[in-house]
Amino acid sequence: MSARTLHAGKATVGDVGGRSVVLAYGSVAAEYDALHARAALFDRSHRGRLRVSGERAAEMVAGLVTNDVAALAPGQGCYAAALTAKGKIVADVRVFVEEGSVLVDVPARAAAAWAAMVKKYVNPRIAPHTDETTRLRDIGVFGANARHVVATITGVQSSALTALPPYAHVTVEIDGARVLVASVPELGIEGFELIAPAEQHDALWRRAMEAGATPAGLEAWEIARVEAGRPEWGLDMDDSTIPQEANFDELHAISYTKGCYVGQETVARVHFRGHVNKHLRGVRAPGVEPPPRGATLHDAEGAVVGDVRSAVRSPMLGGIALAMVRREVAPGTTLVARWRDDAIAPDDVAGQVERRVDVAAQPIAIQ
Repeated sequence: MSARTLHAGKATVGDVGGRSVVLAYGSVAAEYDALHARAALFDRSHRGRLRVSGERAAEMVAGLVTNDVAALAPGQGCYAAALTAKGKIVADVRVFVEEGSVLVDVPARAAAAWAAMVKKYVNPRIAPHTDETTRLRDIGVFGANARHVVATITGVQSSALTALPPYAHVTVEIDGARVLVASVPELGIEGFELIAPAEQHDALWRRAMEAGATPAGLEAWEIARVEAGRPEWGLDMDDSTIPQEANFDELHAISYTKGCYVGQETVARVHFRGHVNKHLRGVRAPGVEPPPRGATLHDAEGAVVGDVRSAVRSPMLGGIALAMVRREVAPGTTLVARWRDDAIAPDDVAGQVERRVDVAAQPIAIQ
C-alpha cells in the first residue's frame, strides 16, 4: 500500500510537473498545525533524483551549478542553481555528496531540463549518470518534534541530527536498506528528509506516523514555504530568472570563488559590477485572501512594478505572497494588486479586482 492510500477516501490528489502528489490528507489547517506544533510528514517523492558516479562526479556536477560542490566531502551537501549559458535558472538543485557519487535532487517541474543538461555536458564514460527518481523515494519530517521522530525511526542520535549543517547527511541501514538522512532547512523550521529505496518507503512512512508525525500534503507545504520565503521553480522562478533575482545569495547557493560553471559570466557580472533590477519580495494583504498568482502590482502612479508569483492563505499571517518586485520599491510601500476575475464579470472590465498589499524588504520568513 502506498503512502498516498494509507488514508484512503480522505486524500486529495493533484499534479506537479506531471507527477501525482497529495494536496491534503484531510484538513489543511490540522496539517499546518501539526507542522508548527508537533511534526508533519510529507511525501517528497515527486521530485527528480539523478546520481552522478565516479571519481570525478563532484567535479562534473560542480561545472554545472553555482555552488562549490567540488569542495564538499562525503556527507556534505549544498543548495545551488543550474543555469543556461546566459545565466538563467534551469533548475534549483539540492546536492548530496556520497562516497563515490553525487545525488542531485531537483523539483519535478525542472527534472527533465536538469537531466538534459547533465546528458549534454557530462560524458558518461568519465562520470556515469543514472536517473534514480523511481528507484528512490523521499519522505520529509518537519516541525518542532521532527528531530525526535527521525531519531526514533533511524536510530541516529538526536545530538547528531542537531549538528548537521544544511544539506549535510548521514547514511544508515534500516531493514537492510541504505537510507540517506539529510538536514533540510527549506521551511524555516527544523526538518529532515529520508531518501530510501522505493520498497522501503511505506515502512518508513508508517514508522514516522507511529513516532508521532502527522501526514501532510502539498497545500500545507506551500503555506509554510511562502511563509519561509522559499522560491519554487516553475512558480517563483524559471528559465527567465537570474539567480540573484530569486535571492540565491541569501540562500547561500552561489560561490564567487569556485571554478567555472555554465552561466557563470552573468552571475559574476551582476555581483561584481551591478545589481538586478527586481527580486523576490514578500507581500502581505489585509485580511485572509491574497492576490492570486499573476496579479500585477502597481505603484501610486499606476506603473507596474511587479507581479505575484506564489500566493497562500496563512493561518498565522493571513494573505501573503511572494512577488517579483522592482528593487527601487522601498520596504513598507503599499502597492495596488490588480487582476481579472471572470467569475465576477466574464469578458467585462468590471471583472477587474484591486487589493492593496504591503511590500517587505525580503520574502517573509518565520523562524
